[in-house]
Amino acid sequence: MRRALGERSIGHTGTLDPLASGLLVLLCGRATRLASLMNAAVKSYHAVIRLGVETDTYDAAGVPQMIEGGIAPSTVDDAAVDEVIEAIRSQQQQMPPAFSAKKVGGVRAYTLARRNETPELKAVGVCVYALEWTRVEPDVLHVTLTCSAGYYVRAMAQEIGRRLGCGAHLEALRRTRVGPFEVADAVPLDTVDREGRGAEARLLPMDVLLPGLPSVRLTEAGEVRVRHGNVLGLTHVAKWEEGGAGALKPAEGEPVRYRVFGQDGSLLAIAEATPAGLQPKIVLAG
Repeated sequence: MRRALGERSIGHTGTLDPLASGLLVLLCGRATRLASLMNAAVKSYHAVIRLGVETDTYDAAGVPQMIEGGIAPSTVDDAAVDEVIEAIRSQQQQMPPAFSAKKVGGVRAYTLARRNETPELKAVGVCVYALEWTRVEPDVLHVTLTCSAGYYVRAMAQEIGRRLGCGAHLEALRRTRVGPFEVADAVPLDTVDREGRGAEARLLPMDVLLPGLPSVRLTEAGEVRVRHGNVLGLTHVAKWEEGGAGALKPAEGEPVRYRVFGQDGSLLAIAEATPAGLQPKIVLAG
């Protein structure tokens, strides 16, 4: 993408495993400043899970592992699968795979795993918003899910196999959605290669990012202040697109964030609500 667009600053909003396909959202230029917020976007996947074989990496790229006392997938009925899926829907924590990019003492877990060392990983908070399954063969499940950032579909596949008693691994994975973006609207990489700099016309404006945040439109004086990172008061806001002045009160836990737009509709900053007003945290305007 750097080569095709001639743009050095390009970042992603969450990588895909080598065997996976689907949507990868890239941020270009000043939009890279929003990567930390976009990384937390909800994601959707379509997964193919093969029952009967467990691997060390939890996917088809790994080495098959013996399952002591494992049962044949053909003996697992749909009621058992339903029960396991229901349990996973309600999970609030997940243990990352040993072969993952999580850092342990400053070293990637997969580096330790490749040395036949056991990385000491900790469970992380996750959320499964939607999870449905179909059985296309006795040993193959097709699963569609929507989950929080940081969720490992490989780990889910492995856990399904363990709970069913037959073992399982992730055979194929396709990411279909990241936040508001759908894979059906994505640009294939070969198209970008073919179009080169012409692919710039396909870039979306920054104002389509983070639609879940409330937003404000500034006065002319407010635009001057936000470009310098100064706090915005009520007199600097021309219009509350969503929410209202009461939302300026700081929230418990996570701060209340706002998209800050200029008079021409361009996204100028991401600000956080403070007792003093809206404090710009990520300034996008030049």
